Amino acid sequence: MQIDRRTMLRATGLGILGSALSACAGEPATTGPAFVAPTSEQVRRAERARRTGPVREFRLTAAESQVDLGGVTVRTWAYDGKVPGAPIRVKAGEVVRARLANRLPHDTSIHWHGLALTNEADGVPGVTQPPVAAGAEYVYEFAAPDPGTYWFHPHSGTQLDRGLYSPLIVEDPDEPLGYDAEWVVVLDDWLDGVTGTPEEVLAELSRGMSMGMNHGATTPTGGMGDMPGMDHSATSAPSSGPAKHMLMGATSPLLGGDAGDVRYPYFLLNGRVPGAAETFRAKPGARLRIRVINAGGDTAFRVALAGHRLTVTHTDGFPVQHTETDALLIGMGERYDVLVTLKDGVFPLVALAEGKSAVAHGLIRTSPGASAPKPGLRPRELDGDVVRYAELKPVEGVRLAAKNPDRTVKLELTGTMMAYDWAINGKKYDPKIISPVRPGERVRLSFVNRTTMWHPMHLHGHTFALADGGVRKDTVIVLPGSTLNVDFDADNPGLWMIHCHNIYHAESGMMTLLGYQQT
Repeated sequence: MQIDRRTMLRATGLGILGSALSACAGEPATTGPAFVAPTSEQVRRAERARRTGPVREFRLTAAESQVDLGGVTVRTWAYDGKVPGAPIRVKAGEVVRARLANRLPHDTSIHWHGLALTNEADGVPGVTQPPVAAGAEYVYEFAAPDPGTYWFHPHSGTQLDRGLYSPLIVEDPDEPLGYDAEWVVVLDDWLDGVTGTPEEVLAELSRGMSMGMNHGATTPTGGMGDMPGMDHSATSAPSSGPAKHMLMGATSPLLGGDAGDVRYPYFLLNGRVPGAAETFRAKPGARLRIRVINAGGDTAFRVALAGHRLTVTHTDGFPVQHTETDALLIGMGERYDVLVTLKDGVFPLVALAEGKSAVAHGLIRTSPGASAPKPGLRPRELDGDVVRYAELKPVEGVRLAAKNPDRTVKLELTGTMMAYDWAINGKKYDPKIISPVRPGERVRLSFVNRTTMWHPMHLHGHTFALADGGVRKDTVIVLPGSTLNVDFDADNPGLWMIHCHNIYHAESGMMTLLGYQQT
């Protein structure tokens, strides 16, 4: 079975997805014809304006695969048998035409994270497309309008917390940065095929904290032995007890308290455990661009390069005024680009799993004869300056023009770890609940965190700005007990998701929809 854009257009009759998606996903995405449909003329008109380059063809096969993480072999789901999958690279304005072959035993989809793309390619089953069934193929086609560091992953259940993710790099034909080399770094927390599956994790967490209150024993290593990058910090019940995956006692002042819900045995950098770290080779004095992507399910990472300061140049794809720092704090779904002039030697790039006392790391080698440090090294830069949003300023060309909001959408983040009842405005995700906006409006999203945990909140199809001229982003950390306002211009019609990028919070209900009203 093959599904493509033309099939979708015929199925929906250029109207609201309604019955076509009901048949595939149980409920229609809208409550009536008041909202712009993903396949509408307004959506196609916006897409035509973005297409300034040729079409680039790609093929992706999602399948069960045996993957070597560096001495740890797992059975997982991956794109073309690789973790992370091979990067897609295009130039700004070019059109991505990606044919996904689903060889998994379940439905899947692809969300192209961070791009202001056409709504029908956003990859949200039941909202912008039917699910891609096992054995079927689906063609995603969209222009990539803005240069930057992006990535793609499923928007189907907890599949993100397997191996289904890849970088998407949109190159600037007029790249203003000067650098000698580039390293794309993808960070991840890993348990699939080691201690269980993401579906088992969600099932356990959904029973709430009260079922796992044994704080006295750390989970055994299951015969694998201690390796750097394994998480033995916080406590959980023994594996034979009621709580195998739930993490308790992981705290971080940077994150305002509770750091995460899930206990992972490994943390990866480009699909490798620290004992088998990837090595990037360059010459002393080289100017290196590092693109860092957090593809984790439940973990923020604090990232530093031993012996070096980092110059932040971009966040979530958009340029900022160059800002020096010792370390970065990266929530799930966020991306940062940095520049660094390399010294002579071997230097670990370390990603500390925030609050979880374990690391992912890679090596940068500029001296062939130098000895590599041990995998567990934690550079002093991790305890140095950590750049904050308020310190980052957008470059003039991407600064959102000053304007009072025409509309404010208040999004209260609610729920507790005790009941695991994460929601927005006290209601679990319901595709019939849609916050309306109108084309051309300046919209303010007011994230009001009523919980005792941090949430990385992500808006599909747009880049917003922190209020009052702040940095441009599409994913933002909202600390517990705080309110964070972000603004965007409603210039990309369709139905768009807003959700927490902790995959277990999202799947528990912390998702909602934003819809453009028909005009």
